[in-house]
Amino acid sequence: METGEHCQLLKIYVSEDSRFKGHSLYSAVVFQLKALGIAGVTVTRGIAGYGKGKALHTARILELSSSLPIVIEAVDTASQIASALPVIKNMVREGLILVADATVIQYGKD
Repeated sequence: METGEHCQLLKIYVSEDSRFKGHSLYSAVVFQLKALGIAGVTVTRGIAGYGKGKALHTARILELSSSLPIVIEAVDTASQIASALPVIKNMVREGLILVADATVIQYGKD
């Protein structure tokens, strides 16, 4: 990806306790996106959130929740994201998957 290039941002919202073939879903997704050659991926663990069912999940000190929200963000060209989507949709059985257009401002060191 080059500065000024139009790209796409793939965002995947899942639960920390979501699994895929015996592994954490977010970890499996990251390894799959890497294998597919996606330019960059970041996983963020949320401190609070809710989804379609409206059940609130929080990271309060007294509650050691293992179902906190996880956001997986991947950035690449539209064609790379489009080629990854069928694989990701097969892996993510519940959660939210979205794609948004973006523009590269900086990628790597100047």
